[in-house]
Amino acid sequence: MAKIDPARIWSLNHRLLMTVISSVAAEIAELGLETKELFVLAEVDAHPYPAELAEALCIPKPSVTLYVKRLEAAGFLRREIDTADLRRHRLQLTPSGRKAMQQGTGLLSEAFGERLGRLSAAEQVQLRALLEKLS
Repeated sequence: MAKIDPARIWSLNHRLLMTVISSVAAEIAELGLETKELFVLAEVDAHPYPAELAEALCIPKPSVTLYVKRLEAAGFLRREIDTADLRRHRLQLTPSGRKAMQQGTGLLSEAFGERLGRLSAAEQVQLRALLEKLS
């Protein structure tokens, strides 16, 4: 049995994800977004506070601040003072932000779905189970 090289598996996974992202980057740009900004929008509902968002996305807080400012200027996000803690700002998707996020994640889903289509239904179920186990 051949020795398993974790670095090679990581590299293949990274290459797959980057290939999918690159394949739709131009279409995401047409929505007025950079790919990383799309990931920020996609997590705002689950993580509405900038510090939480940074942690969830494994992005430095200053980068999240920059993305939030750009997304707010583009009309995709708004910051609201949290009524439960007036010192904190809560992020909220605007209707145009939600629409752009849904369109962008749809593009990524479609591109990844094409790759998944190379696997049988059973292999897709197995892949999902393995990824859930690793996560």
